[in-house]
Amino acid sequence: MPRNIYDEDHESFRSSVREFVERTLVPRAESMIAEHSIPREVWLEAGKQGFFGLTIPEEFGGAGIDDYRFNAVLAEELSKFNAATSSCFGIHSDITAPYIVAMGTEEQKQRWLPGVVTGEKILAIGMTEPSGGSDLANLKTTAVRADDGSGDWIINGSKTFITNGHQCDLAVVAVRTDPAKGAKGISLFVLEKEDAGFTKGKPLDKVGQPESDTSELFFDDVRVSEDRLLGPEGMGFISMMQKLPQERLGNAIANIAGAKQILQETIDYTKERKAFGQPIGSFQHNKFKMAELVTKVEVTEAYTDACVVAHAAGTLTAVDAAKAKWWAAEVQCDVLDECVQLHGGYGFMNEYRVARAWKDARVHKIWAGTNEIMKELIGRDLGL
Repeated sequence: MPRNIYDEDHESFRSSVREFVERTLVPRAESMIAEHSIPREVWLEAGKQGFFGLTIPEEFGGAGIDDYRFNAVLAEELSKFNAATSSCFGIHSDITAPYIVAMGTEEQKQRWLPGVVTGEKILAIGMTEPSGGSDLANLKTTAVRADDGSGDWIINGSKTFITNGHQCDLAVVAVRTDPAKGAKGISLFVLEKEDAGFTKGKPLDKVGQPESDTSELFFDDVRVSEDRLLGPEGMGFISMMQKLPQERLGNAIANIAGAKQILQETIDYTKERKAFGQPIGSFQHNKFKMAELVTKVEVTEAYTDACVVAHAAGTLTAVDAAKAKWWAAEVQCDVLDECVQLHGGYGFMNEYRVARAWKDARVHKIWAGTNEIMKELIGRDLGL
């Protein structure tokens, strides 16, 4: 069934992203895995291509495009290459930058956004804490006023599992500014890597997505002035709740695009690999299995596309984004597990893309809010 959510402009942009992937990412695929990071020159090249400034206003160097479908195209094409690059770039431009665009003062936007667009300033967002997981309302990291009357803030605490954490130049960090107000006592600050007391842990040793420098962030009496507060004090939790649907939709887009790509490569593989004198794809069990997988992917893609259209129109609900996120993550993991099985022993070898994709995908059931949290949100919406 043809997809009809993209027009000629979107497909032209898709061609540009594909060219970037082939020219810049594919030749560096192995080195990025070995180095556990995406090199700075790749970030800068992506910035030159305009990939980081799609929705950032023109006065700050961006394209100022009010059409989320371009973001979706970028996520799809990067995810076909690998999950880690899509995640790192997405955290930078599709998840963190919108906080600065929506909540920053003119001075803050002038100071930070031009470098975000060019890839010179890599962004990370610090929500998750070692003891909190998906419980964002229970943050332990604090920001208190300095007692010298300067109006400065002193930040203490830590964050964990932070994508782009080791390389980031700027981190948007959620902290508790008023313990008595619960979720309404959470605020957002922007920290710069040079800030005294702001340190980064070594890249964490993950099961998958080795190209992503996921790290811990530590704040030991980090003193910042009032101009580092992003948006009004106490609006951090509300802002995160408003922005999380886009993060979850982006996750769904990437998940299903990655699964679809590896499934097609698996179908091609089953046409070539022979056992008992015939292609393994011709065996009825395998044929039926791939029919199931293709159907599951295309039906999930159709729902995700509907969410993309809704988000572009400003009508996507948090509940529908939650549905897309958990279901796409579930489908991706199921599909890739079957693809590994269809590859046989080769599917367990790191040299095969299917094995890497299988490992990379597992975290998608966890981040951006666990699948269990997504189901809780949907259940509450049902009045349960």
